[in-house]
Amino acid sequence: MPKRAIFDKKNVLVSGGAGFLGSHLCDRLIQDSKVICLDNFSTGDERNIDHLLAEPDFEFIKHDIAEPLALEKLPELNKFKIEFQGVQEIYNLACPASPKDFDKNKIATILASSYGVKNLLDLAIRYQAKFMQFSSSVVYGPRQDNQTRVAEEELGKVDFLSPRSSYDEGKRFAETMAENYRQVYGLNIKIARVFRVYGPRMKLNDGNLIPDFINGALDNADLAIPGGKNFSTALCYVNDCLDACLKLMDSEINYPVNIGSDVNVSLRQVCELIIKMLESKSKIKYAGQHLFITELCLPDITKARRELGWMPVVTLEKGLEKTIENIRASKGLKTVV
Repeated sequence: MPKRAIFDKKNVLVSGGAGFLGSHLCDRLIQDSKVICLDNFSTGDERNIDHLLAEPDFEFIKHDIAEPLALEKLPELNKFKIEFQGVQEIYNLACPASPKDFDKNKIATILASSYGVKNLLDLAIRYQAKFMQFSSSVVYGPRQDNQTRVAEEELGKVDFLSPRSSYDEGKRFAETMAENYRQVYGLNIKIARVFRVYGPRMKLNDGNLIPDFINGALDNADLAIPGGKNFSTALCYVNDCLDACLKLMDSEINYPVNIGSDVNVSLRQVCELIIKMLESKSKIKYAGQHLFITELCLPDITKARRELGWMPVVTLEKGLEKTIENIRASKGLKTVV
């Protein structure tokens, strides 16, 4: 297929673009690209992209990626000249990821990770676009005893019939599909294995650890840690994560890359820090284990460091500060200077 002409800026498609991570990605891409944002609001939020809707180089399309999509037939995309220019990059972040509504979204999760990925890969074939699949640390399975860091070569151990298998095995299958499309059709495929990320725009009262801890501390309510006092994890601030993903898209790498923080921290320490930062009266307690919020493997990020020249640089304190500021604003509270 002949190379398509790029008139002024490249056309980029972001599936799941109204979600937490997707909306931040749209913010970054709009600086030098024309962005088509797809989302069906199953777990995304229109408020995350409200500030972009007036941008001439941004267009939102409400669509479920499990259904086929003909971009050239959408009149609102005429300004992007897709018929002539096509699409240069596709980022797939579309997959329900609500801990609170996990059970309700099981079938939608399966469809997003199968039909949805296929439909986007078919678009990548049509336009010979670079394609990035946002995968997850869940492909490695739960953290094993005495396990320190998990490298990309680790095969992982996932229970494909477990109550959370729609997400865990779905992410594995999505990687398999992307890799096979690379092998058969020669697509330029990138797989970002993203570990636990936090930051502004995460939903409140949705079972997400950091925003729920902050929200509780602002209300002087108890902070409930799921799974017990030994729960620990690694936390990567959203800007750091996207720095790595954009470097990966621009690289020649065609194998999965771990993206996340490799610093292990106990959730009790995180809660204590949040309480201190907010001068809250909250107490820490422990709750039963949550199906979707569990201890995950810690990443070995040697490949990201060596091949991308990347490492996370935002400290936990600074990341929490920015997240707190956003949650204060969403609750209509004044920012403390």
